[in-house]
Amino acid sequence: MIFKCAIIDDEFLARQYLKDYVSKVPFLKLTGDYDSPLLAIEDLKNNNFDLLFLDIQMPDISGLEFLKTINPQPFVIFTTAYKKYALEGYEHNTIDYLLKPISFERFLKAVNKLNDLIQIGKAESGIVQSEKQPTDYLTVRADRKLYKVSFDDLIFIEGQQAYVTFITRERKITALMSMKDLEKTLPQDRFIRIHKSYIASRKYISSLDGNQIEINGQKLPVGKIYREQVQKLFNIK
Repeated sequence: MIFKCAIIDDEFLARQYLKDYVSKVPFLKLTGDYDSPLLAIEDLKNNNFDLLFLDIQMPDISGLEFLKTINPQPFVIFTTAYKKYALEGYEHNTIDYLLKPISFERFLKAVNKLNDLIQIGKAESGIVQSEKQPTDYLTVRADRKLYKVSFDDLIFIEGQQAYVTFITRERKITALMSMKDLEKTLPQDRFIRIHKSYIASRKYISSLDGNQIEINGQKLPVGKIYREQVQKLFNIK
């Protein structure tokens, strides 16, 4: 798997050596280089990155504050000269925390941690296939367990990079799989893609307001390319 990554750091020299490090790793591809988080917002909205190398202490907005504004979040490896931010950095479910100056050996250890996480997840997560697929539920492997996800109980699915989270009436289940594969597996008469990051149960959608639907008391965005098919649920041509 190739990870599309971006570097966000206000220090020119820091960006230069990180770019050099990225170029040496076969499974990394640099697709963004920014001296301010604010310059990366549009590309993040377009889901152009799998991984961010994110500085913490920056003039416009700190990396930690910026991360709170991103949804869905890519994988993140923090890069900083300040050890005091380490604890808070790890609270954000990040892959690693690199203290400047960063050696290539330490950089490689961090990105290998991500690669290992994905490879392990592939072996432990996903939809369990059988010769005859059931028509009323999915069997999902996650957290070293098998879950029966009933179509009647499944409210919506949220995609975050390589992971998806099933939101049911009883629980949330996060597994490693692609939204594209999942969309092909789910029955189209019961579920609808409403956004690049969301698949919703037709049964639970109660209203459409502009570019948002309400589903089971929660509001979700509707992407432009999906708007027409969502409107058909309300008999709007």
